[in-house]
Amino acid sequence: MSGEPATGQAAEPPASAASAPAAARPGRAARFAALARREARRTVAALAGGVVLVFAFPPYDLWPLSLVSVALLSLLTHGRTARQGAWTGFAFALPFFCLLLRWLDVVGYDAVAGLSVVEALYVAAMGAGLAVTSRLRCWPLWAAALWVAQELVRDRWPLGGFPWGRLAFANTGSPFTPLAALGGAPLVSFAVALSGTLLACAVLGAVRAGAGRGIRALLPAAGAVALAVALVFAGYAVPVPVKGDDSVNIAVVQGNVQKPGMDFLGRPMMILNNHVNATLQLAKDVKAGRAPRPDLVIWPENASDLDPFKFPEVYDRITEAVQAIGVPVLVGALIDHPSKPGYVFNEGIVWDPGTGPGASYTKQHPVPFGEYVPFREELSKVISRFKRVPRNFYPGDHNGVMKVGPAELGDVICFEVAYDGIVRQTVNAGARMLVVQTNNATFGRSGQPEQQLAMSRLRAVEHGRSVVTAATSGISAVVGPDGQVREQAPLFTRQVINASIPLRDGTTVADRLGEAPEWTLAMVGLLSCAAAVWAGRRGRTEKEGA
Repeated sequence: MSGEPATGQAAEPPASAASAPAAARPGRAARFAALARREARRTVAALAGGVVLVFAFPPYDLWPLSLVSVALLSLLTHGRTARQGAWTGFAFALPFFCLLLRWLDVVGYDAVAGLSVVEALYVAAMGAGLAVTSRLRCWPLWAAALWVAQELVRDRWPLGGFPWGRLAFANTGSPFTPLAALGGAPLVSFAVALSGTLLACAVLGAVRAGAGRGIRALLPAAGAVALAVALVFAGYAVPVPVKGDDSVNIAVVQGNVQKPGMDFLGRPMMILNNHVNATLQLAKDVKAGRAPRPDLVIWPENASDLDPFKFPEVYDRITEAVQAIGVPVLVGALIDHPSKPGYVFNEGIVWDPGTGPGASYTKQHPVPFGEYVPFREELSKVISRFKRVPRNFYPGDHNGVMKVGPAELGDVICFEVAYDGIVRQTVNAGARMLVVQTNNATFGRSGQPEQQLAMSRLRAVEHGRSVVTAATSGISAVVGPDGQVREQAPLFTRQVINASIPLRDGTTVADRLGEAPEWTLAMVGLLSCAAAVWAGRRGRTEKEGA
């Protein structure tokens, strides 16, 4: 894992060129054209690497390609300047995010492009770091830490961040997955990145051996491959708890929607009636012995897009369904803010057959530009499409731990499953199982529901909890504490899932360590960049003084 620069590194211009008269120097356009020609092959390779990485994620799930893509980016940035590394990282990330987030085309292709550019800028910064640290010893280690640093910042900023595209989310059914129980998603991303960079190190060693440096040059390459293989299988040594302290019988109601897309909401009572009628049918099946009696029933996010406390007919329909089944139902509903016109709460409400609505959880992390519009007054003058988001979702201020029947469950809503802190906070507050109420009808058959389900699988292993996903139109699913999908309802069907869910009280190492592994690895990556910059300046100073 030596830090020797790759061949082909751009050389410094001779002193005579630097001191040439301005009139004799090539123009800016000519310099740019020359740079473009020099970087063309590398840029094409970076673009291809980004496309390859897409296929590591759902719905394709070819997780080994995540290692290939990381290795390729490491090779393309090895020994380069910071500026060259940044451009390579950007070229790698832009097609990756454009294809991964193509489900946003229901909002507009400009939304796909805009968000992809923003996300790619983080990878561009990481590319610069990969380039400068590639000159250090043990550079694969620093490179893997930089992947964690990039994901840490991207997951949090701006506007709360956007975690889609983390390496861990491409490895929710791979040998790396059990590592989540030790250090959460960041440790999985680190292990994947380190394995990929070790493979890149092995390739460089093989190239040096082929260039006539002798058989000894193959020894570091062989060692790098051995370390990469060991990392791939290290997860099998991590115990993943699956046995529950007790269990609960649940029913997940996927009522379906009449028409997917951006405007599936706003048709009063339609979606609610789908879920009410499915629950009434479940009650009939239970009474006839065709289905087991659940201890609790779970409806998805936005099962009612009308406020039941404002519209009596909505309240009555929900009560009818809850009383028919005779057990508590977790109802997803939009609730008007009592004192702020134009604002709504996105809530999960525990509805009891005897006492009616009780405890509730309000989504803490509304999606910017989807569930609320930042700087609405100014932006709406320029982008009329924001009028399709007529109301802002108001964020909640507490976790989603609620007692529903005999179960102490933790509710997280839709995209919140992507955020480490929200899910960890819920588990550490006492959730014995996790429920993800979601509404993916907007995105149809775009791959987004599969990507979100993969996150539920990782969370199950990370926290040692069963995860129940309830979706309006799919994919509703039951995931065991080992991350395996036990039951699943297909997209755009009405279906009820009945399952027995293990309830657990113990916590994993990842729960107890919290954010410490992520911040530690990120700081290692940033400090390695600082060390590389310092070493470079020291080397230039010594050269000038010689």
